[in-house]
Amino acid sequence: MDIISKNSISIAGEFAVLSQLVLRGFDANMTLGHTKGVDILVSDPIRNKMFKMEVKTHLGKFPSRSKTVGWVMSEKHEKIVDENLYYCFVNIDINPHIFKFYIVPSAVVAKYVKESHEHWLTVNNHNPTSMREFTLALSEDNYAIETPLAKDYENKWNFRNDLL
Repeated sequence: MDIISKNSISIAGEFAVLSQLVLRGFDANMTLGHTKGVDILVSDPIRNKMFKMEVKTHLGKFPSRSKTVGWVMSEKHEKIVDENLYYCFVNIDINPHIFKFYIVPSAVVAKYVKESHEHWLTVNNHNPTSMREFTLALSEDNYAIETPLAKDYENKWNFRNDLL
């Protein structure tokens, strides 16, 4: 298989999310990098509400024995809490190209990214870094910090309930 650039993976994730939103009756438009921190602007014509979506995409084998799945984030994601912002974390299985989508409110992401980084610094006695990770638990095991469950966010496309 040819090497796929990070940019191509990101764009594939964004188009996949865009198509899912449109198929569900939302009016959705990609920002194509012109709107900082937002990949897709979404309008719900039924509720007459707008929201934003940031897409994070990972290409690889779906975890088979792993208890978590994660995406690289940055320090800024600890502070972004907006009731109209959702993250769509996309996991693309390398072969065959099967997509999994996890739609998570920004407040959940910010809380986890901050707490997990603080825990990592404490346990590993590392110097601070701007790199972070957002992780979803694939099982209900006990984790060192409260970790959001993948099953609570997988394919959670019905924003109409959240936007009431």
